[in-house]
Amino acid sequence: MKEKIAIIGGGLSGSLLAICLAKRGAQVELFERRGDIRKGQADAGRSINLALSTRGIEALKRVGLAEQVLNDAIPMNGRMMHSVDGQLTYQAYGKEGQYINSVSRSLLNIKLLELADEFDNVKILFKQKCVDVDLNKNTAVLEDEHGVQTSITADIIFGSDGAFSAVRSEMQKTNRFTYSQTYENYGYKELEIVPGPDNSFQAEEHALHIWPRGEFMMIALPNPGGNFTCTLFLPYEGERSFDKLQTPQEIEAFFKQYFADAIPMMPNYVEDFMSNPTGSLATIRCNPWVYKKFALIGDAAHAVIPFYGQGMNCSFEDVKELDEIIEEHYPNWDNIFKKYQEARIKNANAIADLACKNFVEMRDLVGRPEFMRFKKIDNDLCAHYPEMYKSQYELVSFSKTSYKYAQDMGYKNEALIAHIMEHNLDTDIQNAAVIKPLIERFILN
Repeated sequence: MKEKIAIIGGGLSGSLLAICLAKRGAQVELFERRGDIRKGQADAGRSINLALSTRGIEALKRVGLAEQVLNDAIPMNGRMMHSVDGQLTYQAYGKEGQYINSVSRSLLNIKLLELADEFDNVKILFKQKCVDVDLNKNTAVLEDEHGVQTSITADIIFGSDGAFSAVRSEMQKTNRFTYSQTYENYGYKELEIVPGPDNSFQAEEHALHIWPRGEFMMIALPNPGGNFTCTLFLPYEGERSFDKLQTPQEIEAFFKQYFADAIPMMPNYVEDFMSNPTGSLATIRCNPWVYKKFALIGDAAHAVIPFYGQGMNCSFEDVKELDEIIEEHYPNWDNIFKKYQEARIKNANAIADLACKNFVEMRDLVGRPEFMRFKKIDNDLCAHYPEMYKSQYELVSFSKTSYKYAQDMGYKNEALIAHIMEHNLDTDIQNAAVIKPLIERFILN
């Protein structure tokens, strides 16, 4: 591959894409609007941990980074729910040996940038903000921190510049471009559970912790240093909202009422709440993802809210599948782009839907008796009929089947479990004579 390829955006998907293209011999220029994260120039209070699962791992295997990343990750085998009175309830994610991995966004980005930097045919430029692109001339204009602008030209240009992509913004002006941007009435605030003595974990290490409170929730993911990165998801307005938490006294009263068991583990929660920014939650969809020699990838094409733990995994899968398509169809870039968007748009839309649905589940349903009954049946079916039944979570997080397939199978699973619950067949799950015909009827037909 001899093309000169520009990648606008040096985050997770952009840096992974740079490595894949460099391995194929392309001359790659990677432009990142932020400073060099390897020098500590990260955005404070915006480092929500990521849940790395099968799809992301497969993409990292493609560039030889999977083992190194997993060595620094913490396996999470399930959810640990914290009730208002401090009672704990555990729900496994899947079967024995199935888990997702808590990884640091910044450390993962650093590893990807370090690997990209090892290639002589990759040039990385920081503090370069894309301010304009010309879709017909294959050019982009980058502006540095001093306001100095530089025009660059490339054979192929990828927009991996995030949810508020400058490349996509220009593509939106083209004929028949479909775009939607939907905000939740929720923001998020990053907090921290600090390590205990000798960097010990103050809560179960191998779990994603959830404090579900109906209209809002807090989650916590473990870090290797013994701390947990916590994220509070709260409405902007209303009786219990960010609007109502303006003073230290209001914040303290709120946490004492709803998160009393977490307070002893979070000595700095008031200061963190006051100083860390409030992030927004948006779902972005668009079509097409390609125009002439430009293509969108990652969040620039499909930003999703973080409640299925698949935003990064989906973006990494974009890169992996694009790389596979290049392998098969190079040097026909028109065909490569056509195959790429055919493969990815329907799946990005599916995981966006699932993430929105899972938000309701995590903040409201996980502690309810009927939902816990549903999950037990779901898990029992997986355990006793593994060749016939796969949970939607298993299909999304522990397989390489498409997101669209997982979404469609989820509807079938729900219909089967609703039938089991309606007819009180919970105790008959191990009775194959009863259950197998139902699986065949609801799932396999």
